[in-house]
Amino acid sequence: MKDASKFIAVREMEISDIDLLANYWYESSHEHLKSMGADKNLLPAYKDFCKMLKTQIQYPYQKKQAYALIWMFKGEAIGHCNVNQIVFERKAYMHLHLWESKSRKRGMGTALVKQSLPYFFENLKLEELFCEPFALNHAPNNLLKSMGFTYLKEHITKPGNINYIQPVKLWVLKKAQYLERMV
Repeated sequence: MKDASKFIAVREMEISDIDLLANYWYESSHEHLKSMGADKNLLPAYKDFCKMLKTQIQYPYQKKQAYALIWMFKGEAIGHCNVNQIVFERKAYMHLHLWESKSRKRGMGTALVKQSLPYFFENLKLEELFCEPFALNHAPNNLLKSMGFTYLKEHITKPGNINYIQPVKLWVLKKAQYLERMV
């Protein structure tokens, strides 16, 4: 979809979005989660996950440990972008998720990420934004490269609580690069 950017929007996650985001994780197939390096068996209890999201939404930016945005297409929520491992005024790690296969591979990712970056850099006052996708998941790695993120390395790690040990590619976008791209 060449001109998807005129139909997309990004906004901060609200409490009314919690079930949408949680359902993405808990209703996704084992295969889909595995394709991005996640293990369904490692998800916390649904109610605990929802409670964590609600708490993070209510925290001021300086106290957030996780910060999520909702990705919209033609007024409908289709995914989310979030950061965690936040060190306010320094760095965070970004994650990209389109919830349904019909939304993937349509050329919207670049525009969605571009609209997400100001939320992270400006609200969290970041100097660096990292992204560490599963090395075998080509879509996010290609997107990061096309957006001007700098490739740092490929390594083996367990990137999060719901992930298994896996090869990942580490990318970074520094504040100066972000400001240059936004002009």
